[in-house]
Amino acid sequence: MSDRETLFGDVYQRQAAHFVTRWQLSWRADPVANTVAKRHYNSQSPDSAQWVKPGACLCLRTAEGGAIWSSSAPFEQYVQHAWAGAWENSTFRNERRDLYLSSDLIREAVAITRWVWKAVPTLGMVTMVDASKTRHKRDPGRCYRKAGFRHVGFTQGGLYVFQLLEREMPEPLPMWETEAVA
Repeated sequence: MSDRETLFGDVYQRQAAHFVTRWQLSWRADPVANTVAKRHYNSQSPDSAQWVKPGACLCLRTAEGGAIWSSSAPFEQYVQHAWAGAWENSTFRNERRDLYLSSDLIREAVAITRWVWKAVPTLGMVTMVDASKTRHKRDPGRCYRKAGFRHVGFTQGGLYVFQLLEREMPEPLPMWETEAVA
């Protein structure tokens, strides 16, 4: 069994895949995604080989490596904000705005997360945005707002918190159509 099969369990199967989304599976130590993540404002450890915080995660990147996404399902007892129990999007970066609309990538990543993890927590998914470290737009978190997230408050450190409840999420979306391999 390969490392990727171990990491992704029943999601990664020995099948020929035809990708039907802009995203492909990545992993927390993917060197291509890690390079992009190091340019994200929330990069904590520039020398780390990993770009996602510890815990259960779903890592995605586009084929050419211009956009990355991570969904995490942190243990509630270790969460230090008011939305403990929610899935978190801790990293999203789109460096290919010439190819992808960020809000489309976000909605697709949420749909893939639903397909992989199935049961959506009561608090849905949250993300935090540091308005002082993003491109200045009309309103902080604009791409998340366009993707259906709602501003629901601030962290103690002043980050904007955006939330997407299950009823507002896109339907689960498989990343690929498969054909069994003999």
